[in-house]
Amino acid sequence: MLDQPMPTPSAPTLDQNALARALSGHHFIGGRFVPARSGRSFAVHNPATGAEIARAAEGDAADVDAAVVNAAAAQKDWAKLPARKRGALVSQCAALIGAHAEELARLIALETGKALRTESRVEANVVADIFSFFGGLGSELKGESVPFAPDVLSVTVREPLGVVGAIIPWNVPMLLMALKIAPALVAGNTVVVKSAEEAPLAVLRICELMNRILPPGCFNMLSGFGPECGAPLVAHPKVRKVTFTGSVEVGRIVAVAAAEKLIPVTLELGGKSPMLVFADCDFEKTVMGAITSMRFTRQGQSCTAASRIYVERPIFDRFVAALAEKVNAMVMGDPLDEKTDIGTIISEGQFEKVKGFVAEGAATPGAKALVCSALPTDPALKKGLFLQPHIFTGLTRESRLVREEIFGPVTCVFPFDDAEAVLAEANDSEYGLAASLWTNNLKRGLDLAHRLEAGLVQINQNLVVQANLSYGGVKSSGLGKEASLEAMQEHFTHKKTIMVNYG
Repeated sequence: MLDQPMPTPSAPTLDQNALARALSGHHFIGGRFVPARSGRSFAVHNPATGAEIARAAEGDAADVDAAVVNAAAAQKDWAKLPARKRGALVSQCAALIGAHAEELARLIALETGKALRTESRVEANVVADIFSFFGGLGSELKGESVPFAPDVLSVTVREPLGVVGAIIPWNVPMLLMALKIAPALVAGNTVVVKSAEEAPLAVLRICELMNRILPPGCFNMLSGFGPECGAPLVAHPKVRKVTFTGSVEVGRIVAVAAAEKLIPVTLELGGKSPMLVFADCDFEKTVMGAITSMRFTRQGQSCTAASRIYVERPIFDRFVAALAEKVNAMVMGDPLDEKTDIGTIISEGQFEKVKGFVAEGAATPGAKALVCSALPTDPALKKGLFLQPHIFTGLTRESRLVREEIFGPVTCVFPFDDAEAVLAEANDSEYGLAASLWTNNLKRGLDLAHRLEAGLVQINQNLVVQANLSYGGVKSSGLGKEASLEAMQEHFTHKKTIMVNYG
């Protein structure tokens, strides 16, 4: 636990700019803030204004080695603690994170541009819940008694893997970090996290808070870029498990590197999630469900975003018009303003990528784009990465907007006439992360749910990831599960068989 002064405030603070400056230039290794060994750092920007708000330590192989060696040394004693004791400490972390929830919400809004009221505050509260959930599962790390022979006692036990390397993305960094480190810690592993270069601050603050409770070295945090910091983490000989959330392209690189070491890997790699809307649905609920499903308040920056919406023809025109009307009424503006519904895109690179998709869609013959929500007029936000939501109709099924993950506020809407045909169309994707069905015909809904090629299918709702519900995709959407007891047992422990011959 921390035993030296920290540059950050010990009590919760609502001054997100001062907190960002205090966190500036640091990794967290061995229970304390440290700079990059090279002395290098890189800028962290507020995407709503373009202003530099902090600098992050630029990690490389030397920083990775220090963090992993530290974690490996700490893991031996951490694993010796009874599992319920580890869980109790993680539960204490949950309470501390909960006490700092508003602070974390404001900090994540500052660095990611996500609206405080509709997105950032929700994420901060869910993070505390995830730690609380896994903190209570220590006693569930159970083995089995296996019948083998009358004079042989044969049992299995669950043992930790060792040091876990976790690489997290920028869209919901606190939540996705929690899904990785909470089960890993309770299972007896120690963790080294590589944050996303666009959003390193709130997760660093969480690391510091948790180190007030955890033994030093159990949870270490690095910032940096993929090739210089992420790749050495995956390749480090003392890292015995990798869990990664990000793009398919980088996920394949991580999988190959892990395979060369013969270590397990969990991958959550994105999606192109279909939403199937039938004419017998609860219309108003479904329209609002489409807004939630598409994650418009997060500028569509979600791997479960409903970027392909299929609507039964009798209600197609009415549905598109109602959806556009609702989205058009949403307020885009300063992410820290309580009036704001929609914040910004995360970075200049992502902003230009999404604009490229929008331009391609607009240039497609026969396509129509409904452009919703007014851009902010505040001069202080003139450099902000604000992009209006686009609802496209009339695109071909071969369009890149329909086939590829955009990760922006862009959805494609199509009419359909036949349930079997739309099922085939929904499944015609390299991705298989999530899907939703909206119908009051429960028999039809359950039948289609069983046949949709997705790891998470919801009927008449589309909630974000929830603790205690297994989450993970099929096909190019990844390998393994998160958010559940299954995830902790299967992905952060190995099963050992012990046999005793007493004959």
